[in-house]
Amino acid sequence: MGEVVPAPWGGHLVTSFELCDRLLRDRQWLVPDGAWRARQGEATRWSADSSREMSKTLPGLNPPEHTRVRRAAGNMFDRRSLEDIRLSVAEVTEGLLDRLVDRLTADGEADFGELVSEELPVIVIGRWLGLPSADYPRLRELTHDQVFAQELLPSASQLALSDAATAELREYFTDLVRQRRRAPGDDPVSGWIRVWDGIEPDRGAADEAVYHLSLFVLLAALETTSTLLSTAVRLLLEHPGQWARLRAAPERVPAAVEEALRYDAPTHVVSRVASRDTTVAGVEVREDEMVHLMVGAANRDPAHHLDPEVFDVGRRATHLSFSGGIHYCLGAPLARLEATTLLEALLRRLPDLRLVRAPEWAPRVAFRRMLTLPVTTRP
Repeated sequence: MGEVVPAPWGGHLVTSFELCDRLLRDRQWLVPDGAWRARQGEATRWSADSSREMSKTLPGLNPPEHTRVRRAAGNMFDRRSLEDIRLSVAEVTEGLLDRLVDRLTADGEADFGELVSEELPVIVIGRWLGLPSADYPRLRELTHDQVFAQELLPSASQLALSDAATAELREYFTDLVRQRRRAPGDDPVSGWIRVWDGIEPDRGAADEAVYHLSLFVLLAALETTSTLLSTAVRLLLEHPGQWARLRAAPERVPAAVEEALRYDAPTHVVSRVASRDTTVAGVEVREDEMVHLMVGAANRDPAHHLDPEVFDVGRRATHLSFSGGIHYCLGAPLARLEATTLLEALLRRLPDLRLVRAPEWAPRVAFRRMLTLPVTTRP
């Protein structure tokens, strides 16, 4: 259909790898921030409480505010930080696989998503933030509902779920910030409070900034990482030849993770807004008009990848699944660590794992999610 296609609901779809990559890096293309959402009017999905709240988190900010908040956040998952968290990821992974093995032994099959993919990210980020483990199940449920505000075309009922989840998450994390201010510790939230106290003279504004950062970290760490974990396992089990290649050469696991990200990205759509009248591949785009970068399609662009429809763990995969430019995913190193740790453990402990039946999927477009991933070790 072409590199730039009119979207039925307005704006344009961008499909090629080269164009998506260029627009993600070009600072004339903005994220739909709070001011843009307000200009769309009260009768649009952009006026929903959850949508407005997301516009105050890091992915919803444009420079100079994005630059200010990004600097305050720091490099959360640099090499040194990952080394500190690596043992925790390995420990949690082994414990979850113990549960999976027990369920497989007792019942013959198990839901990999329920027992592993949904659990690993929330435990890892929950421990890192210093959250009570009793809160993990509820935070995971709220995240699943909240993501509808970030979907491509959410329904009114989905936005209502997102609004309710966002309100509860706001109460949770504002209370967390109050607790850490009263009794600071050696944890990221306490650290962000100290940083923002040095930036923002108004304590209330500082606490609000820490709340938005904490909310963003939770939302970013759970939904897409869970999908990545399930997707990587599903693709390998759907392609037994590739699973066998990994068993023979487990050093290829990092490449397999990148190929899974390319082949079926956790997020298939990233939206940007034109800061001025411009043209994209000869198509006129007006100021304030939205373009949807179809990164799921771009990752399979035959102009960029040879045999893009082939899942190949030996490929030197490049992809846009972590976005690009100033909004490149801060949590990408942690997501990669969790995925590589999990696949390496599966190769060692459950080399005969296979799918029982096709997974069930949530009714989404941009943020993919498997509801079930049934597996077994029986022949």
